Amino acid sequence: MEAKNNKRTIRAWAMFDWANSAYNLVITSTIFPAYYVAITANKNTGGRVTFFGHQFVNTALSDYTLAAAYLVIALLLPILTSIADYRGNKKIFMQFFTWLGSISCCALYFFKFDTLEISMIFFGLAAIGYSGGFVFYNSYLPEIATLDMQDSVSAKGFTYGYIGSVLLQLICFAFVLSPKTFGITDASFPARLSFLLVGIWWIGFAYIPFTILPKGSPNAKTHTHDLIRGGFVELNKVWRRVKKMPVLKRYLPAFFFYSMGVQTIMLVATSFGAKELKMETSSLIQIILIIQLVAIGGATLMSKLSDKYGNIKVLMNVVIIWILVCIAAYFTTSATQFYILAIVVGLVMGGIQSLSRSTYSKLIPQDIPDSASFFSFYDVTEKLAIVGGMFSFGLVDDITNSMRNSALVLCIYFIVGLILLISLLIYQKSVRVIAV
Repeated sequence: MEAKNNKRTIRAWAMFDWANSAYNLVITSTIFPAYYVAITANKNTGGRVTFFGHQFVNTALSDYTLAAAYLVIALLLPILTSIADYRGNKKIFMQFFTWLGSISCCALYFFKFDTLEISMIFFGLAAIGYSGGFVFYNSYLPEIATLDMQDSVSAKGFTYGYIGSVLLQLICFAFVLSPKTFGITDASFPARLSFLLVGIWWIGFAYIPFTILPKGSPNAKTHTHDLIRGGFVELNKVWRRVKKMPVLKRYLPAFFFYSMGVQTIMLVATSFGAKELKMETSSLIQIILIIQLVAIGGATLMSKLSDKYGNIKVLMNVVIIWILVCIAAYFTTSATQFYILAIVVGLVMGGIQSLSRSTYSKLIPQDIPDSASFFSFYDVTEKLAIVGGMFSFGLVDDITNSMRNSALVLCIYFIVGLILLISLLIYQKSVRVIAV
């Protein structure tokens, strides 16, 4: 196995975040949501769309689509990651999901109102590709970095992701805001071209980590099972080990509940601005760019604070800020207020993602060949949180036709997550274990 803390390997690992974060920014956060709301908003139908014979509020349909995509990946990943550990081929799974996501983004180039149904399927497949590749990416963290370096390496990955995605966003920004400069007359073309560029950017830069990262260490010496059964056997072994880890067992539920809020807010922020505040696409893109730029500093800041105060204490304080964000979103009525809220979200968004990942990485056994299976629990927890968060957000929006009411539901999830983090900290003190 290659020595840990190798700078070249860490840079290559971080480049995967650089590659696929373009999807997260352009498709889930900025141009796609704004474009989707614009082409599906119809005053005659009250903003409702028909999807295979069923009618939905337009924003609720996109929420349901993402929830369904993350449910699929949550069901698949425990099997796939166990097989990856069993055969030592997690890089192949990273490549498969990356190709799935990038091709689906390219297919969104053809998204117009009359192709709504097939386009929403590609929208869901892109989400599956993004989240599927990420679990195998995350599982490399304990393999490439020592325990004392995992916070900073995790933050480096998110930093690369934010920088890379902002660069592509700026390229898209040019022809979305000034199409006439480029001789573009089709109003839908700039957005659709952005989706195509995301797919090309994603697969293109992903080949840097695909070339440099190790393929993974096989863990099949003691197995005589067929491939699928072997995956379940390995998964069951990891689950039994997790149940015997009291700190990890308490951290996962807390992570689940606050992730229901964090991940959902990240996915619906642009739709909220477009629908509730009637903001223009250009303004929404500017806001998301602000979030991304502030998040770069946020990830680094949280890493430094965790060194001084400990991961759990910092996470508790960040979750409190998220609770205030949800309450503020309910009362936000102007673009200026939304801009201020965006700065706060950016500060805590990168930090909580980076710190959550490195905290989990510290809590699992180090120097093990089955890290992908351990990270499958982390990623499945996160994906199920997205399913619950997006479905409940979409359901409240569908019933009340107000995303403000949905924001208050997310506030409840953060409160539960905070209570569980507090109980974890109390447990650590009571048994005098080393706090992370």
